[in-house]
Amino acid sequence: MSTKEKSLNFIEQIIEEDLKNGLSPAKLRFRFPPEPNGYLHVGHASAICLNFGLGIDYQSPVNLRFDDTNPAKEEQEYVDAIKRDVEWLGYKWAEERYASDYFQELYDWTVELIKKGKAYVDSQSSEEMAKQKGTPTQAGVDSPFRNRSVEENLDLFLRMKNGEFEKGAHILRAKIDMASPNMLMRDPIMYRILHEKHHRTGNKWCIYPMYDWAHGESDYLEQISHSFCTLEFLPHRELYDWFLDQIYDTEKVRPKQREFARRNLSHTVVSKRKLLQLVEEKHVTGWDDPRMSTISGMRRRGYTPASIRNFADTIGIAKRENLIDVSLLEFCVREDLNKITPRVMAVLDPVKLVITNYPDGNEEWLEAENNPEEETMTFRKVPFSKEIYIEREDFLSFNDDFVSKEVRLKNAYIIQFEAVTKDTNGVITEIKATYDTDSKSGSGSEASNRKVSKTIHWVSVPHAVNAEIRLYDRLFTEESPDTQEKSFLEFVNPNSLKTVKGVVENSLKEAKEGDKFQFQRTGYFCVDRDSTSETLVFNKTVDLKVTVVNNDKKEENLLKLSIPKNINSYFKNNDLDKKSEFEAAFKNDISAIQNTNLLLNAFNTNMNSVNDKKSLLFANMILNYSNNLDVEEIERDKIDKLFNFSGASQSNIVRAEMVEVFNNNNYLFNSYREQLLDLREKETDPMVLEKFTKF
Repeated sequence: MSTKEKSLNFIEQIIEEDLKNGLSPAKLRFRFPPEPNGYLHVGHASAICLNFGLGIDYQSPVNLRFDDTNPAKEEQEYVDAIKRDVEWLGYKWAEERYASDYFQELYDWTVELIKKGKAYVDSQSSEEMAKQKGTPTQAGVDSPFRNRSVEENLDLFLRMKNGEFEKGAHILRAKIDMASPNMLMRDPIMYRILHEKHHRTGNKWCIYPMYDWAHGESDYLEQISHSFCTLEFLPHRELYDWFLDQIYDTEKVRPKQREFARRNLSHTVVSKRKLLQLVEEKHVTGWDDPRMSTISGMRRRGYTPASIRNFADTIGIAKRENLIDVSLLEFCVREDLNKITPRVMAVLDPVKLVITNYPDGNEEWLEAENNPEEETMTFRKVPFSKEIYIEREDFLSFNDDFVSKEVRLKNAYIIQFEAVTKDTNGVITEIKATYDTDSKSGSGSEASNRKVSKTIHWVSVPHAVNAEIRLYDRLFTEESPDTQEKSFLEFVNPNSLKTVKGVVENSLKEAKEGDKFQFQRTGYFCVDRDSTSETLVFNKTVDLKVTVVNNDKKEENLLKLSIPKNINSYFKNNDLDKKSEFEAAFKNDISAIQNTNLLLNAFNTNMNSVNDKKSLLFANMILNYSNNLDVEEIERDKIDKLFNFSGASQSNIVRAEMVEVFNNNNYLFNSYREQLLDLREKETDPMVLEKFTKF
């Protein structure tokens, strides 16, 4: 793997260290090991991108292994959904494996452990065992069955396997240490009795291995070199290694478990149990409801694989848990959709507008561009007629002062409002207007260049395609619904879905499920599978621009809009006094921001554009001026990246800002002292040199 193009995260550093210590690159093998007891969510997406990304970077195989050791909760439906999600994200696995492939090997190893006196059958109730387990500060008590003879244990275990006992009558435990400070080492359960039909092995087995016993051994059987999991499995590592010690052959690769932090997403939950509860209690329509944090839900909503991969890369891998604002995910989605979606016209709250001086029965097919982001511009034809639909809000924005107001119809003509018709409730049912025949867009006429108050979108009435449009909001009203004292269900947003009846332009009549569009001036939308030949159904994917639904609106606008705009102006302005004003404003704006998640997300986002001097300056300013972001909370590989690319920047402003950051922060200065000395020896710019204040 090349380390010249990017800094390594701590996971990659572990792999690189193992390679330096003699592990052959040919023996690198990774895996993604989901349990098929639910649909995958956004947290799994990060783990998928991590493991399969490592496979790509190191040109090593990655297995997709289903840890299917609990038939009471696992189904083939979940297996199929998981495979579909991984493929949709753009990854291919080397081998499809299952823990159930190894049930016989696991059983045979267990028999050998019993023979060696390292496992025994316990016949106590779960309540009795829990009492004997002890506490973190108090040793456990041996089970009265801990010293059963090998013969009796073998006999009972065989009879458990043969189905002679009811569920709960016996369990098999590893004999380790009831006084261990790690409570997971206090004779953990290896097998339990379950009279459940397995989705692959049917009724062949009446006993099933526990996850801790099956997981590491499955890694070993597949010769996985590195087993990466989330932080809650850190205490399990000691047990993972103990089990491997019992079977390890020095001629084979020994898997290494290492842990990374969960990246929780705001305004959602990422527990499969809680996601299932949302489905079963019908707070949502299913696992793939577009409001869900599942990969299937995000796919149905219109998110793209590239946007999710970019999101995973942006938030990175860390050693500490962090709450990621959902707006960062939405930013990644919006950024990708902007590049790939055609611009079309859709009216979500239509009111009819009649152009009184347009010839009856006449129609025109006007030219409209598809996407200005395209390298080679393409166009489509849209029909125009005497009667069109416009957005009610566009007209109402004039209040009662509409007479003689002019607006441009996108890709068409300038019109002037004349009159309205209202029903008995005062609701506008029809608007009348006239058009300027010489004002056709693109004609080059003097009239076509006339400035008007606004440009609005529209849809021709006789050509309109009926549409049901589903407008989605956050599923939860709270940023962290999962960490409150109340049940997470109390924070379900009752207004998370609003359905409206609208119309879309004629070019969409053949649109298919999954097709994505930008509804001009509104947002990004995706065709839903519920569409019929009479009515297209669209899911709103994300707003056209950043929207904020919490009290951090001002801070988020500062980080995403105002400061970047001012940085751009800062680089363009050569007036030194003006530059000083900008610098004072940057310091004031950034130091006032309280939300550390927004600050961290802004830092990570700017680190994606390391060759852009504006992004590098912004990232350095966040560290330099923020009073609420602890630099030690930031991943070391991101700091390495900031140091290396800033130090190599052609902009002396960027280099000076970076040196100031690393000089003023004791943690950074002590960590990078030698590198700073090297930079100072190479630096020639006086403005940068004066920032090396500690040398």
